[in-house]
Amino acid sequence: MTNTTRTAASSAENATNVTDTQNENGAETAENPATIDGANTQSGLPGGVVHELPADLAEALALDPVTAELWRGLTPLGRNEFVCWVEDAQKPETRQRRIRRTEEEMHEGKRRPCCWPGCKHRERTGR
Repeated sequence: MTNTTRTAASSAENATNVTDTQNENGAETAENPATIDGANTQSGLPGGVVHELPADLAEALALDPVTAELWRGLTPLGRNEFVCWVEDAQKPETRQRRIRRTEEEMHEGKRRPCCWPGCKHRERTGR
């Protein structure tokens, strides 16, 4: 594991330093998971770069230690895509199906939701 310091900001005027610990895959980990952006303090699981981890998804992920570890192994952007995908559901049954599929897709080795165009809330900076 390597320690890094990064700047997290919602605007240029509001920049703060956040100390992270990254594993060899670049995924964030922490001794205190609540220090990671978007962490669900009840489950201790980290959220994404834009979205916080909702309670129902956190509860489902925390039920199985293997699933929780797979979640921690995702990059913050990967976690963000799954969270946005779940939160984008308009019907409760769709949301529950997406929570179940999140678990299944991670166990299949996927690092982002299948067939999802991506989080519309995240700023795109590619040129």
